[in-house]
Amino acid sequence: MIKTIIFDFGNVFINLDIEGHVQHALKTFEIDSFSEEMIAFNSLYEEGLITTEEFIAFHTENFPKISTDEFITLWNFMLKDFPDHRLDFLKQLKSNSKYKLILLSNTNELHINWVKEHIPFYETFKNYFDAFYLSHEIHLRKPNQEIFEFVLNEHKINADESLFIDDNTDNINTAKSLGIKTWHINPETEDICSLFETKSNLF
Repeated sequence: MIKTIIFDFGNVFINLDIEGHVQHALKTFEIDSFSEEMIAFNSLYEEGLITTEEFIAFHTENFPKISTDEFITLWNFMLKDFPDHRLDFLKQLKSNSKYKLILLSNTNELHINWVKEHIPFYETFKNYFDAFYLSHEIHLRKPNQEIFEFVLNEHKINADESLFIDDNTDNINTAKSLGIKTWHINPETEDICSLFETKSNLF
């Protein structure tokens, strides 16, 4: 029986355009692919191991044609809308009080600042969860096993009594390896609001 539901944020609640962001970034930077150094800096930033100032400086120094404001706009390009019906679903789920609700998201300060500015009900959304973990605040990120072990240990959760929902294959595979039930949600064809129909075998 599922007692805990662990949600990703992007492409579960808030819509993302990851592919559009990648193509827009490559075009803006005038490069064919991201360097290993760029990918490493992104990961460090997601884990909160470098500051926003250091992260911006790295990119604007390597791409001097791009201003700080232009880079911030580019970095936030992937963030889209947060449909109201998903907030309503979460509110209903919280009111039932049947499950412990946890958010576990790879994100960063710039993205969260954008969300706070553009999603007026962000604080309401946040308060529906029993725990709200952002990678840059806890210095752990998916798909590393440590972040899942942290959540399981912190809340004394049995893996087989928990469900993890994410759109990323690597994240799902790590959760599965620990015995956590999973839903690899497809944001193109599925919606979190259909949770109990899609995963009726678990509830």
